[in-house]
Formats: sequence, C-alpha cells, structure tokens
Amino acid sequence: MNNYIVSARKYRPSTFNSVVGQRALTTTLKNAIASNRLAHAYLFCGPRGVGKTTCARIFAKTINCLSPNSEGEACNQCESCMAFNEQRSYNIHELDAASNNGVDDMKSLVEQVRIPPQIGKYKVFIIDEVHMLSNSAFNAFLKTLEEPPHHAIFILATTEKHKILPTILSRCQIYDFNRISVEDTIEHLAYVAKTEGVNVESDALNVIALKADGGMRDALSIFDQIVSFTNGNITYKGVIDNLNVLDYEYYFRLTDCLVANRISESLLLFNDILSNGFEGSHFIIGLASHFRDLLVSKDVSTVGLLQVGANIRERYIEQAQKCVLPFLYSAIKLCNDCDINYRASKNKRLLVELTLIQVAQLTQENSDVSGGRGPTKILKPIFKQLENAQQSQAVSVAHTQQSKNDNAADSHVSVSADALSAYNKKSNENSSNVGNNASTKVVAKKLSSIGGVSLKSNNKQQDTTTHLSSNIVKDENQGEAVFDENSLNFYWKSYANQLPKEQDPLAKSMQNIRPVLLDDNTTFEITVENDMVAKDFKDLTSVLLNYLRTALKNRNITMSIVVNQNKDGVRPISRIDKFKVLVDKNSVLLQLKEEFKLDFY
Repeated sequence: MNNYIVSARKYRPSTFNSVVGQRALTTTLKNAIASNRLAHAYLFCGPRGVGKTTCARIFAKTINCLSPNSEGEACNQCESCMAFNEQRSYNIHELDAASNNGVDDMKSLVEQVRIPPQIGKYKVFIIDEVHMLSNSAFNAFLKTLEEPPHHAIFILATTEKHKILPTILSRCQIYDFNRISVEDTIEHLAYVAKTEGVNVESDALNVIALKADGGMRDALSIFDQIVSFTNGNITYKGVIDNLNVLDYEYYFRLTDCLVANRISESLLLFNDILSNGFEGSHFIIGLASHFRDLLVSKDVSTVGLLQVGANIRERYIEQAQKCVLPFLYSAIKLCNDCDINYRASKNKRLLVELTLIQVAQLTQENSDVSGGRGPTKILKPIFKQLENAQQSQAVSVAHTQQSKNDNAADSHVSVSADALSAYNKKSNENSSNVGNNASTKVVAKKLSSIGGVSLKSNNKQQDTTTHLSSNIVKDENQGEAVFDENSLNFYWKSYANQLPKEQDPLAKSMQNIRPVLLDDNTTFEITVENDMVAKDFKDLTSVLLNYLRTALKNRNITMSIVVNQNKDGVRPISRIDKFKVLVDKNSVLLQLKEEFKLDFY
C-alpha cells in the first residue's frame, strides 16, 4: 500500500517558475542570483500559505546549485541539488522560531554560522515565524545578522511583520508576498485535479478558491477534503454542502424578494437559512457582498471585479439590471450597519430581520433613499392585509341631518382633529374681543386621516356642517384651500417642534414668533430680531413653505421676513442704553429707579 501524500506537500513548487501568484518576487530573486547580487539577510512576509517558506527553500537550493540552467533555475542533478531534494543537505538549516525563541537557541544558531559549507558556496539559515522570538533573542541575534560571515545568508519568514523590531527590519531586504488571486488558485487547482484524474466543475473550484482566501495551502487542503467527500467527483452542490457555504441561489432569490417588496417571503427565506445551521452574521456579511457584486455588475468597466465563475457572472449582470443604484447604495449601508451592531445585539435574529424589512422598503414610494450615506430607518406597514384593515378602521364618517335648502361641502382633514380643535379653542379663549355669541359649534362630517372623531352641532337653527379644521375651507373656484391665522400659527409651531436637536436655537426662535397673515390671505409676515436670524429663516424657507403648503392645502403660500431695527439704528450695549430702551417700553421703570434711588454700577 502506497503512502498517501496530501496535495499541499505533493505539489509544493520546486522551482521559481512553478510558484503560483508571486511572479514579481520570483523574477526579482532569479535576477539577483543571475547577477550575483545577493544580500546577507532577507525578510519574507505575507499571509499564510502564499509561498514564503517555499520560495526560501528554492532560493537556498538555487544559489548552491553547481550548474544552474539558462533560465536561472536549479538543475536538480548536481550533488548539492540532490542532497537538498533528499533532505540531507548540511548547507540549509531551518529553525522554527515558535518553539526555539530563547537566547540559548540564538546562541546555538550563531555557533553554526561560523562553520563554512561543505558543498556549494553558501550556508542558508531559514528562520520561520521569526516574530515569535523574544526581545532578548532578537538582541542576541542582532550583531550576527548585521555582519555575518561571507558564506552565511539569513532568510526570515513571518506573517506578522509589525511585531519584528525595527533594528531587525533595517538589516533585511523585505519582500512582501501577496494573497494569491482567485483566478490563479482556480488554474492551479484545475491542474492538480487533471493530474489526479478528478472530475471537477468550474463553479466548485471557484467556491474553494474564495474559501481559501488567497492561501494556496488552504485551497489544496480543502481540495483534498472535497475529493474524499465526493469520492473523486467534485460538484458545486457537494462543495457548498461540505464547506457549509451559503449557496448563491439564496442571495439571488432573496434579492428578488427585496426588490419586489415581498417582505413575508424574505423573512421565510431567512428562517430557512437559519434552519440549515448558518449563522446570522455570516448571512448578513454574504448579503452585503452580494449587493456589492451587483453594484460592480452595473458597469461594464467594473464587471472584472467580480470573483465568480462565468455562469454566475451572467446571473449577476442580469439581476443588476433590476436594481437601481440608490437601492444598492442604501442596502449595502444597512447591511454594513447590521454587521457592525450584530455582536452587541442581544436579539440577533430580530436585528437581521429588521434590516431585511428596511431594505425591502427602500423601493417603495416616498422612501428616503439618500445614496448610502444614511438611509432613514423608518419601518412602514409590512403586511398589505393589515395595512388595509387599519386604514378602514381609521376612517370615521359622521352622517348629519342636512337642511333641504343648505348644501354642505365634503372635504377631508389631513391633521389630527383633536390637536387642531384644541388649539383653535385655546386661541379663541385668549382673544379679548370674542364674546359668548361669537363661539361656533364645530361639526365634523368626514375624517379621512388619522384617528378622527365625529361631532354634532347642538344649535338646531344652524344645520350647516363644517370641518373640525373649519379654519381651512376649500375654495372651489381657485382649487386652493383658504385658511386663517390660527391654522397658520398651529402648523408653524408644529414644524418648530419637529426640528432636530442641532437646530434648537432656530426652533426656539420659531416658538417666539407668531406669523401675521397679510391681506392677500396667502402671504404671511414674520418679524425677527436681527439679520443673522433672518438668514437662518431664509435658508429654511424652501423646506418650511413646502411643509406649510402641504398641511394647509394651498400652493400659493409665501413668507415675508422683516428685521426689527431699533429707532436709532444702534443696538444697546451698555447698561444705561439698555435701561433707556426698557424705559421707552415701560415708563414705570424710571419711577421705580427714582423712588428706590437706584444707580448703575
């Protein structure tokens, strides 16, 4: 029975040309050998499984080869190459710094450095995981690394360069190894599969390459695992089942549901994913990546950023045409926020479900889609049946007895009847010239908005029905509603109350200002203290008028701003000046000053 060798060891590169994904580094090393410009210390750093130790071994074998070929590679036939291949060479020493990280280990290494090579020109010392050395060991090794014998070359390998002392870094030529691309990984895996006689699907190799995350050793280990699972017939389904990877199909189906606002189906699909044993964090990360892939599929110039197989690439391009850019921007932002808050959340499933609901509502009408910079997280009614039922319950219709000679007009209110009627009542009580005979009994015929109630008039001689918001009357000739000053002031205060905290000064100014309706009944005037406040209101004019026009149902509303200047045009600064201004307003203050013999200090 033959001894089985894993693919990561069996297909380990033995020449520079067979190294995958590091062509720039291998070319540099080959040129250095050919021109005999060898440094005494090298530092190979990069992620795991990308070929650092492999390149160090190939480099050590090549510089000791007695008859290298024309391409600068080792011949594999001379005594030095054969001794290296058979692992009996005394010119190459490997040290695992993870388990030999003390001062004594470094002293032993320094003693071996003094011995010249028996065959070849150089003795090469490969120190793997060099960042694990202690500070004392680094200091013991420092002098030898700086001025070694001419026959000694050090190659340090590490995955964490930032942990190495700067004094060590300054004495080495540093080579940064990159993660191996998905295309190079797929190509090498296809070569291994063909050599081993394994049937494999291209989409399956793509999943393996993505799972390996740029490490060839990890990719080959996963490949061996899948070969054992599928008995030499690697399929896409077999790979996702064995690696517990979410299928692309889930994300494509879920995106179709989200774009079509099918929230119920989205939640059921997420429940199916959880039932299959997947974590919510992996799901939300995968969904964000899916939206990102759809985003780059929108443009022909960025399709190359997709790291998927040819078949799945076509599906991404097809689905990307169904998704508008603002939806993708906001969806990526929401998924990213969910990923950030997932670890701190105590109800993780609810967090993901709320995110799915918010994403599904991005394509609804009147949705606030802000290009991914901060989508408004407002949950709208989810289920259509419940929404319709609530709307039917919210409409309260009061049928009143109509006089034969009177024709009452039907109109709808768009604000809370209780709030507006209470405000009108308070305004009427504060008016000094309103008598008992001027009070009006208000009757509501219809309420088409939130929480309406119906009221009937107790005056038998007055059968005319009016709105609860009787101050807003529809003008049939002009098509715009007519309103009074009380209604205007009500909505003015209402807008001030909903301003955010960062606009508190402006909100307080609005609370202290009462708009005055001018003769044309569409223009109102406000008086402010100074030019700075006037500028703030000018900046707010567009949004404020849109709000008032919608609330008062009149598109002709305009605003006039008047700055209240002092009589002499000079703002009072000193205490005396301020007192004079107050005396002009109230002469009693001067009398008090004289009686109590007050003075200014």
